[in-house]
Amino acid sequence: MMNTLFSRSSVGLQGELRVPGDKSISHRSVMLGSLAEGVTEVSGFLEADDALATMTAFTDMGVKIDRLGPGHLRIQGVGLHGLKAPKNDLYVGNSGTSMRLLAGILAGQSFNSVLTGDNSLTKRPMRRVLDPLTEMGARVTSSETGTAPLKIHGGSPLRGIDYKMPMGSAQVKSCLLLAGLYASGTTQVTEPAVTRDHTEQMLRGFGYQVKTEENVVSLSGGGQLTARSIDVPSDISSAAFFIVAACITPNSDITLQHVGINPTRTGVIDILLKMGANIRLFNERLVGGEKVADIQVKTSQLTGISVPENLVALAIDEFPVIFVAAAYAQGQTIVTGAEELRVKESDRIQTMADGLQAIGVDALATADGMTIQGGRVLGGTIESFDDHRIAMSFAVAGLQSEGVIQINNCKNVSTSFPNFVELASSCGFNLQVQ
Repeated sequence: MMNTLFSRSSVGLQGELRVPGDKSISHRSVMLGSLAEGVTEVSGFLEADDALATMTAFTDMGVKIDRLGPGHLRIQGVGLHGLKAPKNDLYVGNSGTSMRLLAGILAGQSFNSVLTGDNSLTKRPMRRVLDPLTEMGARVTSSETGTAPLKIHGGSPLRGIDYKMPMGSAQVKSCLLLAGLYASGTTQVTEPAVTRDHTEQMLRGFGYQVKTEENVVSLSGGGQLTARSIDVPSDISSAAFFIVAACITPNSDITLQHVGINPTRTGVIDILLKMGANIRLFNERLVGGEKVADIQVKTSQLTGISVPENLVALAIDEFPVIFVAAAYAQGQTIVTGAEELRVKESDRIQTMADGLQAIGVDALATADGMTIQGGRVLGGTIESFDDHRIAMSFAVAGLQSEGVIQINNCKNVSTSFPNFVELASSCGFNLQVQ
C-alpha cells in the first residue's frame, strides 16, 4: 500500500495503455444487475475499493455475485423486490456514489437499513438526497449535520415527485431515479445543467423506460429490469491523467484504448482541445449502449482559456488534473461555476490551489473555481488529504517540474485506480513509492 509518492520530470511518454474500467458504470452494473430478473455478466469491472464496496453491499443483502476472473463478474439478479435485510450496517468506505445511489434503492425496500462509510465519507453532504427522498415519502434520518450514517426505515410507500435540482449532481439525479423504480406514479428530475447520464442509459439497457428531454429526466415506477451482459469501457476520469500527462511532456505519443466517451463525460477533452491539446479520437464504436473510442495524445503547446461554464458539469471529476494542465499552459486559465468541487473527497478547489502554490504556481482559489497563471512548476511537498484525484494530479504535475514533487497520503488512489503507479511507470512516468 503506497502512502507517499515522489514524482520527477520525465523525458517523454510512449505506448498503448488500457486504464481501468469506468467507476460510474461498474457501480451501476452491480446495482442494476442485482435488481434485474436473470443473470448479468460483467466484464471490465473496476476492481477498486469504491466499486467493490457496492458489490459487498449487495452480497450483504443476499445477492449471489461470482468472480469468474479479473474484472469478470456473474450476478444472479433477485428482481426489484428480492433484496434481503442485511445483518449489519452497510459500510461503503470512501464511496459517495455507493452511499447516495443505495439510499435511493434502500428507500424502496420493506426492511430497515443503515448506510455508513469511512471518515472522509461521513463528512460529505447527504441532505441533497435526503430532502427529496423524504418528499417522496421515504423515512431517512442522518446525523444533525446532514451526514452519514443514514438510517433508512423500510416499508414506507414512495410516490413520484417532480424535483428541480438546486445544483447539478449525477448522484442526486440517480438516487431519485432509482427510488422512482419503487414509487407510484412518475418521478421527474430537472437539472440546472446536464450531468452524466449513465443511470438513464443503463436503465434503458436493462429494458426500463426512461424519458429524457434536454435536462429533464423521468420514469414511472412498477416496471422490471431484465438481465444483460455489460462490457465496461475504460474510465475517462482515469484516462484524463494520462491525456494531460502526454500534453505537457515533450516527446510524448500515447494511445489510450477502449475509453468511454459518453457525451456527458467528455468535458475534459473539449476543455483541453480549446487549450490547444493534440488529441485524436479514432476507432469509435458502441459497446452496450455506451460510446467508446481509442484516444491518441501527443505533446502539445497549451494556452490558458476561460473554461465555458457549460463544460464544467461535464468535467467535474477531472478538474484537479485540468488545473495541472493550466499550470503548464501559457497565459491565464479561469474556471467558474465549479462550486461542487468543494464537497468532493476533499475541498478540491482549496486543496489544488494550496498544492499548486506549494510548487510555485500562481493559483488563486475563488468561491466557485480558480484563476491560474501558467508558468514554471517547481518541486515541493503536497498534502493530498486522502483524495485519490489530488494525489494522481500532482503525480502528473511532477512530469516537467524543476524539482521533486512529494505527495503525502496517497493510499486512497486504490479507490479508483489500483494499478496507477505500474501503468504510469510503464509509459515513462518517473515515480517512486514509499
